[in-house]
Amino acid sequence: MSATHLDQRKIDYLRNIPDLLPVRREHYENWSIKVINREEIVCKNYLSPNRRDFYKIIFINEGKGIFTLGLNTYHIDQPTILFVHPNEIISWKNLGLKSASTGYFCIFKRSFTDKNVILKSAIEKYELFSPTAKSVIQLPKETIITITQIFKKMHREEQASGPFMEDALQLYLQLIMVESCKAGHHQKAVTGTNDYKQVHDFFHLLEQETSGINYENPIRMKTAKEFAGHLAIHPNHLNALLKKQTGQNVSTHIKNRLLEEGKILLLQTDWPLQQIGYAIGFAEQPNFSHFFKKNIGITPIEFRKSQGL
Repeated sequence: MSATHLDQRKIDYLRNIPDLLPVRREHYENWSIKVINREEIVCKNYLSPNRRDFYKIIFINEGKGIFTLGLNTYHIDQPTILFVHPNEIISWKNLGLKSASTGYFCIFKRSFTDKNVILKSAIEKYELFSPTAKSVIQLPKETIITITQIFKKMHREEQASGPFMEDALQLYLQLIMVESCKAGHHQKAVTGTNDYKQVHDFFHLLEQETSGINYENPIRMKTAKEFAGHLAIHPNHLNALLKKQTGQNVSTHIKNRLLEEGKILLLQTDWPLQQIGYAIGFAEQPNFSHFFKKNIGITPIEFRKSQGL
């Protein structure tokens, strides 16, 4: 597909994409690695601007779509394997029938790589997750067969959940990286439009602002004007851009992110509401509770209790 054709698409596929994980449960659920058969789930359109705690390998055997990784766009229309670093902003838009989507994906936490030193070394050696120039690889027929067999074994191993499951899976991950490097057909990316770059820059800044917030390091910017000023864009232009390309304005994205961070802090910590509210920008605890209940429908304390905490 030509660059011009992709540019004409703009980034309409970011419109009205529902959240897959309203709360980032991967941060507190007790797992290290998961292997999912793409035939067993509905392949959804999605935009993932939030930080993740896990690496992701996506093997697309059948299915077509537009995949963005950072500022790069890829038209996926043949068997492909993709390696996604936790820090990358990604999106996917289905093209064609969802029922034609086959393959696997594997997600594994940073902590899983930290305790498997050889796997961590392989990630650094082969550079498939970063830099992104090597992250998207088209697969020849013989490699497709091999990768499919490896993922089938991984899926069975993870489902069995035996005492050596993690040892086996980290070896399979290394084998997938080796086979992918041997295939060596790194797909060329098409640089996104200027509109997409500005959307990406906004989400990147929002990520920076909300990453690692706590009582001693509260969020600094929480208004459209503040974000627009930092990006050297007029607030009205930034609002119009986000509304056009994602269906939501700047304030809505900021609000949703603050709610998300509030939920995570409520679930992951035993902090009092005063500290949580202050961390996400509310000097007074009643204001935080009002904000939370207005948007979620229950109070922060009720939300904690609803999760068994």
